[in-house]
Parts: sequence; C-alpha cells; structure tokens
Amino acid sequence: MSNILKYFVLLILLSNCSLDTKSGIWTEKKDIKIVKIKKENVTQLFIKDKTLEKELNSNLKIKLTSRLINNGFVNDLTNNNGRINYDGELKKISKFKFSKIDNFEYHEPKPIFESDNLIFFDKKGSILKFDPNSKIIWKKNYYNKTEKKLKPILTFGKSTEVLIVADNISKYYALNIKTGDLLWAKYNSSPFNSQIKVYKDKFFIIDFNNVLRCFSTINGKELWNVKASNTFIKSQKKLSIVIVNNSLYFNNSTGDITAVDINSGTMLWQTPTQNTTIYENTFLLQTSNIVANDDIIIFSNNRNEFYAIDLFTGNIKWKQKINSSVQPSIINDLIFTVTNEGFFIIINSKNGSILRITDLFGSSIKDKSKRHPINFIDGMFDKIPEDSRFYVPPKNTIKKNGFTPIGFVVGSKNIYLTTSKGRLFTVDVETGKTKSIIKIDNHKISRPFILNKNLFLVKDNSIIKLD
Repeated sequence: MSNILKYFVLLILLSNCSLDTKSGIWTEKKDIKIVKIKKENVTQLFIKDKTLEKELNSNLKIKLTSRLINNGFVNDLTNNNGRINYDGELKKISKFKFSKIDNFEYHEPKPIFESDNLIFFDKKGSILKFDPNSKIIWKKNYYNKTEKKLKPILTFGKSTEVLIVADNISKYYALNIKTGDLLWAKYNSSPFNSQIKVYKDKFFIIDFNNVLRCFSTINGKELWNVKASNTFIKSQKKLSIVIVNNSLYFNNSTGDITAVDINSGTMLWQTPTQNTTIYENTFLLQTSNIVANDDIIIFSNNRNEFYAIDLFTGNIKWKQKINSSVQPSIINDLIFTVTNEGFFIIINSKNGSILRITDLFGSSIKDKSKRHPINFIDGMFDKIPEDSRFYVPPKNTIKKNGFTPIGFVVGSKNIYLTTSKGRLFTVDVETGKTKSIIKIDNHKISRPFILNKNLFLVKDNSIIKLD
C-alpha cells in the first residue's frame, strides 16, 4: 500500500470518530476510540533564544508521594491544582451540547464547580448548572436582545453562596449560586479580560485597560482599583490572578508581575519581565497563568522564558529557557510544565535546574517491556506495574503535526494533556512517556478539569465528560 493511500485511509478513520449527537441532552456513554496520530514540524515565531529540541535524562523515573487532592478545582486561589486524586480509565464518554460559541479558539473557557455540580454558559450568555448526573438544575439568562447578539463570553468566580459573572462586553453581575436568581448587575467602563478571584466579601478582576478592580460581592460597588500598565497594549491572552496570605498578585499585558495589599489596593512591589520599549515584543507576548505556592510565583511565556519570583520581595529567584504558554503546576519541590513544542519538563523549584525532559509529540515512545533501571532523586521510586489497559503507540508512529498544548492536570499517576487539535494525551508521570492518545475533536478543546472521579473538557459546542 502506498504512503498516499495509507494517509487517505487514516484520514477516513479519524473523521469517523465523531462525537456529535443531538443537542440539549447528555448523550449515552460510548466506548472511547484511541487512535494513532501523525504529526509534522511545529513552526515557532518570535523566539529569541533557541528552544528545547531534545530530551534530557529521559530514563529518569519519578514517583510522586505527595498528598492527593480530592477537589483541586473547587478553590483555586493560587492557580495551583496540585496532584489530584484521579486515575480515570477514560473508557466511557458522554456530552452535553449547546449553541456553538464563536471564535472558541481565542478564548479560555473554564467551568465552575459548586459542591458536586458544574456551571457553564452557552452562545447567548445563558448560564447552565448541572448536577452530578448531568441533569440541568437551572438555566438563567440576564442579557437583553442587543447583548445576546454580541455573544458574550463569560468568566466565573464564586463564594459559598454567590456566583460572580463578568464578560467581554463590560457587564458584571452576581447570582445566588443555589437558585440562579439575580442579586445585582452593573457595567464597567471597559470589557474584562482576566480570571475572577473571590476572597471573603470581595472579588477581583482585570479589564482591557489593564486596570485591576476590586468589587464588593454584596452589591457590586467598586472598592479600589490599580492601573497596572500602558493601556495601549491589549493582552492576547486572559490575564491571571492569585491570592496568598492577604496579598494579591497579577500579571498584565506587558509582562509585569504586581503585588498589592488585598484590603487597600496599595502596591507592594512590581517586577517587569519584558523590554516594553519594543512594541512588537509586548504586543505578541503570551504568558501562562501565574501559579503560586507559599514562597514563589512561577510562570512562563512564548519568549522562551520561565520565571520563579520571590513572593515577598518580587525578586527573580531563577530563570530558565523554557518556551511555554501552558499553566504550570507545583507539587512539593517539583514544577511540571509542557512546552509549546510538546516537551514534558520537570524542574527543581528551589534552584530551577531541569531534572527531566521527555518528548510527548515526538517518536521517542518505547515499548513498555523496554524499561530502564530506576534512578532515585527525592522520595520513593518503584517500577510501574504492567498494565494492559492503555494503548501504547508503536515507536515512530507519532510525529509532529502542528499540535499546540492547551493545558494539563496532574493526577495520581498520570498527567492529562489537551491539544489545539482536539487530542487528549495520557502521560505517565513516572517515566514521562505518552501512554495513550484519545481523539476528542479536530479542533481546540479546553484544558482538563476534574471533579468527583470524572474528567471534563469543553469544546465550542459541548461539555464532554469522561469516566
């Protein structure tokens, strides 16, 4: 069989793996098909330094012994989801369809979790709340006809009783999270472009003018604001916020990291990371979400820069040449990240030294019988028990095909990584090798979210749940 004919047959197989069903109800669960994937070279733009092109210590095996977190997405003030108590088999899949969200590839949709329930929105700004059995508890829409035509993109934050909603058409409002009833609604001077963080009776959000605003959750009144940078440069990516010990930290569109007092808005320190005198440098900048633990803030960007900044002083503790726009994760003294080129990297959080690099999108996947001796770093390390549940692609069947990582979550044994072309990778943390690849769609899907032993993904017209 010629190579052209083989490629044609593969395209037919991939196109037949559609998950589309009628809208409005959760589908019956279906068996998941795991497919082989061909990939080609990734084109890189605007990278000053040479990016990683090869593996490092690829035979190093690491077993995590840290505490497992049951609900890593319920309260995420630090953007650090940690190591979640999840080891899903990913054998069954169901979905709920809604009206398609336009330009989905330019947004970073995130559902909100309330107890065992999930909350999301549709094309016209309707907010839907699902119970653990995927039944709709309530559906609410607080937009007029003109606003609905603008197709608002919603961002959520929550406290125990209040759901905060803000959008890209300058509206923000609060609902009773139990009933969906409207508590109050207001308009800002410009649209919003960041995460929402709710802390006690306040919530915090950044608008397109790079102004951090603090509002009351009780009535929506603005309590204070901080202008972070030049308003001429608009972020190409949603900005991020973390809260640690009554201090708030956020990034802006020019790459600055700013710390403020959470009660007064007084600036504590600001650390620039880019040369803002060169317009093109900041306009095309894409940073990951900032992530914090007890003493550092970490983040990376598409300029081949990975930073660790001291939480208390704003001083840069270390910097690595890692090209990534994906939100990293801190587990004990280890940092996990995935580069835009598909390299899974583990870093020592104390000094920034790279412990291991493995190529997830390349042809380095080895047969499971070809294990190497275990190396010991910090903690307990054991051999991986043989497990035939997962499909392991044969060597040389995975080649680069323009995939871009969207996001990942760390489970008890694996990381679960999504891509711009709708694939879900399961990667063994201990070895750093890809164990399975599932085709969800041909286009962008959200980063994974986990709640109660289920993994959720969002695409442009549906929420997907995998058991």
